[in-house]
Amino acid sequence: MPKIKLPTNSPHIDMTPMVDLFSVVLIFLMLTTTMRQPEPANVDTPFSISETPLPDFNTMTFLLSPDGKVFMNFDNGPDTLLKYRPKILAAMGERYGIEFTDAELRTFEKQKSSMGIPIAQMKQFLNAKDNTERDALQVGIPIDSADNQLSFWILAARQVNPNIKASIKGDTKTSFETVEKVLDILQDRNVNRFNLITSLEAVKINLEEIQQ
Repeated sequence: MPKIKLPTNSPHIDMTPMVDLFSVVLIFLMLTTTMRQPEPANVDTPFSISETPLPDFNTMTFLLSPDGKVFMNFDNGPDTLLKYRPKILAAMGERYGIEFTDAELRTFEKQKSSMGIPIAQMKQFLNAKDNTERDALQVGIPIDSADNQLSFWILAARQVNPNIKASIKGDTKTSFETVEKVLDILQDRNVNRFNLITSLEAVKINLEEIQQ
């Protein structure tokens, strides 16, 4: 019997469906991804060798700038129905006699970066037309003994979310006095455990030692 000759032409692969699928996935990610908002202060964190990741939920973070300003941030909860952020702001407004509208509470809920606004200017911050106007109001949360608003922010956050944990992110040039004030305020509110946010230190590999 004669041998069957196989075709010598190489097979053709149609990549069009794969390209279409990739385009659909890319468009979906672009439409659903929330861009991370810049922090109000640039902080150069110290180095450490710890690789413990920070939790995504139930956290309140204190940002300490080099010039001594204190900013605070907290998440909205692990469930979208919890909406911790507007509840915390409403509690602060009740304490200081400020009534926030539903639109202002929704705007505050959408703010993802740290905030350092005195409560008296919070309405102006939430109703600002652009980020330039908002940035001008970021003067830091008052921590003086005569007007210790940071203490009441911590109290409101813990009352709304009892599972919240504290984290401190400070600059290498932040003064010790500022750090000490924040630690004292945390202890006054019975927050005795907290995390320090650092940058991962680069590990130098010595090839000679490995070879030995």
